[in-house]
Amino acid sequence: MQAAALTTHQFDKEGFLVVRGLVSEALCERMHAVVADALDPLLGPAEFEVEVGYQGAPLSRAAPGGDTPRRLLNAYSRDPVFREWACSAEVKAQLEALMRSQQVALSQCHHNCVMTKQPGYSSETLWHQDIRYWSFDRPELISVWLALGHETEANGALSVIPGSHRLELDRGRLDADLFLRRDVDENQELLGRAELVQLNPGDVLFFHCRLFHAAGMNRTDEVKLSVVSTYHDSNNAPIPGTRSAQYPSVQL
Repeated sequence: MQAAALTTHQFDKEGFLVVRGLVSEALCERMHAVVADALDPLLGPAEFEVEVGYQGAPLSRAAPGGDTPRRLLNAYSRDPVFREWACSAEVKAQLEALMRSQQVALSQCHHNCVMTKQPGYSSETLWHQDIRYWSFDRPELISVWLALGHETEANGALSVIPGSHRLELDRGRLDADLFLRRDVDENQELLGRAELVQLNPGDVLFFHCRLFHAAGMNRTDEVKLSVVSTYHDSNNAPIPGTRSAQYPSVQL
């Protein structure tokens, strides 16, 4: 089986794929410099940890750490370096193979951000599927997660549950916010299959929008930076009137 077919088969089975060293050191450094300038002073738009209210987040904007950004929004329109990466030949080729389509489009409505997991006030993200937030004809989107630095358990790297994108779970296995419940016996075997995805600078994680994933807090003294974009087949349209249709998609 050829390499492209192998990776597509792996993605179909596991719901995710890691491509090591896909992005050059020079391009990572350019992105890192842009992000550093945008964080000090903070250049909006941004989402703050307090807005999501996850475990470990500050209680209010007035509380210590209340001004901690969680992510820099609108990456595609924020700087040319992010457009260069999001529409690059490397991304396009991988997505065309994984989607089995040559009509790949970037969503400007979902992810399209730089995750900025800060020391001290970063939050824990529980087990969830991204599709819970999104409204498309079909739940078949793929997110692309580029590590600008090392991502480890210590600084809150993503964990995934292989194969979970193919599951149909009873509603009772999820809580009111559609996070996977840890107190349900039926979920224990599923949670036991979780894998930590450790990444080095320039590594890229491709993952299905139905894949259950989670992330811990950043317990180091350095910011963890990741550029995240989401893509769909152009024939898989956002539903009119929803957040997913707020901005037009960009054809690759």
